Amino acid sequence: MSKQVKLWQGNEACAEGAIYAGCDFFGGYPITPSTEVAEVLALRLPQVGGKFIQMEDEIASMGAILGAAAAGAKTMTSTSGPGFSLMMELLGYGCMAEIPCVIVNVQRAGPSTGLPTKGAQADVMQTRWGTHGDHPTIALCPSSIEESFKLTVKAFNLAEKFRMPVILLLDEFIGHMREKMEVPKPGELEIYNHPRPKADPRDYQHYADGSSVGGPYAAMGSGYRFNITGLTHDKHGFPTARLDEIQWKMDRLRDKIAQHLPELTEVEEEFLDDAETVIFSYGAAARSSQQAVRQARAKGIKVGLLRPTTVWPFPDQIVTDVLKKCKTMLVAEISQGQLVYEVERVNKSNTPVAPALRYDGEMITPAQILQAVEEA
Repeated sequence: MSKQVKLWQGNEACAEGAIYAGCDFFGGYPITPSTEVAEVLALRLPQVGGKFIQMEDEIASMGAILGAAAAGAKTMTSTSGPGFSLMMELLGYGCMAEIPCVIVNVQRAGPSTGLPTKGAQADVMQTRWGTHGDHPTIALCPSSIEESFKLTVKAFNLAEKFRMPVILLLDEFIGHMREKMEVPKPGELEIYNHPRPKADPRDYQHYADGSSVGGPYAAMGSGYRFNITGLTHDKHGFPTARLDEIQWKMDRLRDKIAQHLPELTEVEEEFLDDAETVIFSYGAAARSSQQAVRQARAKGIKVGLLRPTTVWPFPDQIVTDVLKKCKTMLVAEISQGQLVYEVERVNKSNTPVAPALRYDGEMITPAQILQAVEEA
């Protein structure tokens, strides 16, 4: 069977990636520039036996996907800007209760209502720190339409395996850009479905040791009794004030990410072997950075590109190692500068770090980045 070739928007590719991954429930509230994700799934999910529901707001949307996921569905919601802010409390609930789901944030310029039809990359720190308390985050950032599809599939896989909400961090530029892509055939991409328990229900612990990454856990209504709460809880899910159980729970949330960094951290490198200046950039900004690298190379300037597709957990060790080898690192972002501080945090070699920023709602251009390279 020959492959299908589609001219999709990033938002369409994201929705189709969700179908490919096995998403069977979407709860959402339309908001620019993410609305096309919901529009496509409103049509496509019923065609594959799934459920689509438009909720009254983003808080209810988040609650709907958490509830459906706890009952065994593969779930997703999508939003942007103010809607993402409204989801923060229940995002934390999902982390504490360890409920797998995917949240798509198509970033737009803010704060507040900001520029609804304009793009930005200013939610990257909110993605990491927006909800309260100690907890790790997984966030993936596509730079193309094909990646919007594939990273949506990966987001579902990671949510299922690591038993937690996973965020797909698009931006308006990628969400509304159209690009040709070959649609993967069924079975071509890995689809991870977490195992269900086989033990006697009387012995079941919903948060048993070994169940946080790749271990079995039950769906509500499947014959296994357990409790789900946002309170710090024991292995059965019931609230606890015991210090040893609190420590166990917090370590469990931290270690599921900290002990699997090589599996989670993913970057793309271009021309790093002899690069004196390295551009660190993700999402839409990485496309302009890639073109700037080519233009700089044509001028004989030794420039390379380091592009994370996993922005959280941040690729600390990879960035640290690249900083040791280059003379300057330029951080290109469509914001007033957020990841530039993460790069500075892991800079153990005192390598000069400089920002290349744009934050007027428009795309940062290769010419702007090339100028910053020449001035660095």
